[in-house]
Amino acid sequence: MFAPDILLSNTEAIPGKRIVEFFGVVSGSTVRAKHLGRDIMAGLKNIVGGELKGYTELLNEAREQALERMVAQARSVGANAVVNVRFSTSSVAQGAAELFAYGTAVRVE
Repeated sequence: MFAPDILLSNTEAIPGKRIVEFFGVVSGSTVRAKHLGRDIMAGLKNIVGGELKGYTELLNEAREQALERMVAQARSVGANAVVNVRFSTSSVAQGAAELFAYGTAVRVE
């Protein structure tokens, strides 16, 4: 992954590691707007069916950016891991959505 110095887990613990310090909740988010070209292609795909690859790429990019921002915050408080990593999305305006990543920053040994 992009942050080899920060371990990420969607569970409460990391196998083989012991949590020795808690730093609290860390988060990262990004707000993305739909792209007209992607909307046109999505409309066509709705007719014939199939994956909306433009939106898949958009969500993958948003997820990576939100994770990078969460990891940067974890690093800034001295953590070397984030446990209970979760994602959330919400609509913030017509045609725009936020992707939010959050978890608990910890130090493990």
